[in-house]
Amino acid sequence: MSALNEESRQIIAALAHRVGPNADSARIAQAIVSTLQAMDAALTPIIGQQGVAALYRRSLHLCASRHPRVARLAERVQVLPDLKALNSELVTESEADVLFFGEVMLITFYELLTTLIGPSLTARLLHNVWKPSLSDTSAQENSP
Repeated sequence: MSALNEESRQIIAALAHRVGPNADSARIAQAIVSTLQAMDAALTPIIGQQGVAALYRRSLHLCASRHPRVARLAERVQVLPDLKALNSELVTESEADVLFFGEVMLITFYELLTTLIGPSLTARLLHNVWKPSLSDTSAQENSP
């Protein structure tokens, strides 16, 4: 359980880094969407587009059942894993609600994937989703 807690902190830190300081709802929504797109890119070759879509829908369902604060929003965007629709819905919310939703959604998605394929494989598959956003200079340092 401590590894999952550490991963949750890493997810929150990565999202905060992508959002940046003094961000509005639009910036936070874009950070959430870009993180989900990176997760999709990492997972689609392994579990397919339908597998990622199923994880997305299930994560939204779990978010709504565990966190009444995000239930209304989760219900509005649950039909399809349409990230443009998600972005459109998120920008209408307050900064605090959007950020809370993003944290809950990303952690729930990660936890769900962990229950399906295990913590080690989940960490390996999504490692690059969190790391580049935590250190923008690391990609530049590794370039020739």
